[in-house]
Amino acid sequence: MKNIKLGKRIISQNSKPYIIAEIGVNHEGSIEKAKELIELAYQGGADAAKFQTYKAETLASKDSPAYWDTSKETTLSQYELFKKHDSFGEKEYTLLAEHCKKIGIDFLSTPFDLASVDFLDSLIPFYKIASADITSIPLLRKIAKKGKPVVLSTGSSNLWEIEKAINVLQDSGCTELALLHCILNYPCPDENANINMILGLEKAFPEYVIGYSDHTHPDEHMSSLLVSYLKGARILEKHFTHDKSLPGNDHYHAMDIDDLKSFNLILKKVMVLEGESEKKPIASEKLSRLNARRSIVANRNLKKGEVLEESALTFKRPAHGISPLYWDEVIGRKVNKDISEDHSIKWIDLEE
Repeated sequence: MKNIKLGKRIISQNSKPYIIAEIGVNHEGSIEKAKELIELAYQGGADAAKFQTYKAETLASKDSPAYWDTSKETTLSQYELFKKHDSFGEKEYTLLAEHCKKIGIDFLSTPFDLASVDFLDSLIPFYKIASADITSIPLLRKIAKKGKPVVLSTGSSNLWEIEKAINVLQDSGCTELALLHCILNYPCPDENANINMILGLEKAFPEYVIGYSDHTHPDEHMSSLLVSYLKGARILEKHFTHDKSLPGNDHYHAMDIDDLKSFNLILKKVMVLEGESEKKPIASEKLSRLNARRSIVANRNLKKGEVLEESALTFKRPAHGISPLYWDEVIGRKVNKDISEDHSIKWIDLEE
């Protein structure tokens, strides 16, 4: 069975999904706010609290244009936006990793440069690679050489690019890998979510656990996460905030603690409803099988030695006699005793 070890959990198609609360830079440079967001993620039921580790100078050129909804985040330059939120370094991430360990949630941060790959290695249980870096061969190689599990987002990628990234990772030492469907829109309109692409990834890469990284606006039912789970996603990532009304950054398409709690309650019910995959009678159906199914029944009084014809028989509940499954086998047999009307015919009532 395909699986991947994420933190203390083994994730497979039969497991509860691994939920990543993507705090990213929604802490806006405050270590105390970052710690608060970790605690909220834990209280909401996330498995991991994830950040983003970058420096604007190594991530984007100074003339890099925006690719997000500028009516929500008004900064027009990637460099300028990233510069606003790159104040955390090794010291801060170490403190946040320690805080995660203290409260019992996995610490993650996506590295966006080679130096970050190195210092995060001792802090994280696995690497998450952003969609935009699926073509960043040097970064993929550096991460793979660390020998840890890798979760790779595939937003805006075609199958050839995904296959190329997989080959680079494997050739460089990665032995545990999962793929996340993602749409690289911020935010992602529902009509762009294309959650069925999870099925496409499953078909193209059946050896890997598949997940979903979501950028849609959360609704009261957390529909995007629920549908993606039902389509087979077993790693679920969504941006996370303490206040969805805040402007800019990733607040405007993030979930909050109430959304996360609500989703976990819905998920718990859905997983109970799902049950087993092998079709068979279950224990609670035993009485129903016995009393709601039918038996072959005498339609009139029968004399010993009489040959059974269809006109002499009917079928009624309960299933205390011969099942109508054997109707053709019963027709033409002789009864070995007198039988009263409405009697459920049993095999011992028939001559050999």
